[in-house]
Amino acid sequence: MNEKYLYVEDLGRHVTVPDRGILSMTLQTDERSKIIQFVFAPGQELSAHTAPFPAILYIVKGEADLTLGEDAKSAAEGTLVHMTAQLPHSVKAKTELVMLLIMLKS
Repeated sequence: MNEKYLYVEDLGRHVTVPDRGILSMTLQTDERSKIIQFVFAPGQELSAHTAPFPAILYIVKGEADLTLGEDAKSAAEGTLVHMTAQLPHSVKAKTELVMLLIMLKS
């Protein structure tokens, strides 16, 4: 990334929620981190998977059901989750959902 910073005034504004499916857009990536914005239609989900890096989920808008390892959690606007590398996790949108994923590369 050649820019010295990323500035997004309102992550929840001006997003297009798909009628079905999930949209993702990489906002930033470099050798140390990657930031991806996900927009889910209600009922859509990312099935259980792991990531090779620690990661942070931030719910910008909407509600979701999360699985974090063996735990089931409800998440709403403002929820923040830090996950260790290799933690199995999934996301299911209960409503229109805008979520930020920040991967922290080694």
